[in-house]
Amino acid sequence: MRIISGTHKSRTIHTPKNLPVRPTTDFAKESLFNILGNHFDFNGLKALDLFCGTGNITYEFASRGCTDITAIESNYHCYSFVKKTSAEFGFKGIKAIKSNVFFFLKTCTGKFDVIFADPPYEMEGIEKIPELVFEKQLLGKGGWLVIEHSAKKTFTSEYLVQKRNYGKVNFSIFEQA
Repeated sequence: MRIISGTHKSRTIHTPKNLPVRPTTDFAKESLFNILGNHFDFNGLKALDLFCGTGNITYEFASRGCTDITAIESNYHCYSFVKKTSAEFGFKGIKAIKSNVFFFLKTCTGKFDVIFADPPYEMEGIEKIPELVFEKQLLGKGGWLVIEHSAKKTFTSEYLVQKRNYGKVNFSIFEQA
């Protein structure tokens, strides 16, 4: 796993073997960030990374100039890894929070430009993520919610604007009008 672009381009992320994660592939991550880069200026962007795991997406945002990133993870070892790696890489704008994502979404009062969610593919209840995000108005105008999921999962929402497929990785993109 590596950082694709930005100030830390090509930097390898060495993750412990025992973390219970399925990181987004470099191919899918590069494609996603090409889409995001065509729509957003990363400088000044406020991002939320849900189910952040190793922090793979968080570090990519930070490397590309995003200085306000909140990374949510319930697993203590993943959370600790993200805190440690963020410090090692010198990323100042990353705030890691150990929390259940659904609890966080229900209690969050902030607004974000981009929210990325990569829940475990077989997790029950992931279809509630868009509902919670839009009900709580967590996206600013024109903001995007991107959910990574398997091909088995489909979302229906008035906010769904596109779906992208990269092998076994699927992204559903929702937009705040």
